[in-house]
Amino acid sequence: MSSAHALDHQLGLPPILNVTPIVFVVDNDSSFRESLELLICCEGWRPETFASAQEFLGRKRPLGPSCVILGLSATDLNGLEVQKKIAQERAETPIIFVSAYGDIPTTVRAMKAGAVDFLMQPFRNEVLLGAIREGLERSRSALDREMEMRDLRDCYASLTPRERQVMALVVSGLLNKQVGGELGISEITVKAHRGQAMQKMQANSLPDLVRMAAKLRLTRHAIHLA
Repeated sequence: MSSAHALDHQLGLPPILNVTPIVFVVDNDSSFRESLELLICCEGWRPETFASAQEFLGRKRPLGPSCVILGLSATDLNGLEVQKKIAQERAETPIIFVSAYGDIPTTVRAMKAGAVDFLMQPFRNEVLLGAIREGLERSRSALDREMEMRDLRDCYASLTPRERQVMALVVSGLLNKQVGGELGISEITVKAHRGQAMQKMQANSLPDLVRMAAKLRLTRHAIHLA
């Protein structure tokens, strides 16, 4: 079990890989929603349908992978505005636009804003299913990154102020002796704090620690904040 998935287990959350992916369908055409609901079920995914964008946006954020099939003419808000709102609130939920009409500028804007696809009706089921698979894979990757960052932040929060100072200076490229000079402590003390920081961050090497610091966006200025 990875550290991120282990953390989920400790928190009582279901591991992402064991959660049935959810495919949200947002469209005001009930027959369209029902047909997609059946198609989604046949693929082993869990469908959830909504008649409006407002209704969908009021739904609690899911724990596992998900994507949204968004009927452009069905939204009670501008489709691209809905896309922006979803990106802000649920960045891990990719969008697949479907529409009976459309224009090139709208399609281009939607794709540039991160849409998985923009499908014009009628379309083949295989095309939609391919877009859903891509969307769910994107969602899964985004959730994995989110869990990794949560894990890193929790590990960093467990460091003492001095360990954070030492870590910030070590990952900036300073030797133990130089770190000691900066902080006014002995080299032996630096080694002890460095070892504790490595252990708490679950870093196997200095390059590992440097990569973690980069993801956390730590700099030498962190020594003034510790």
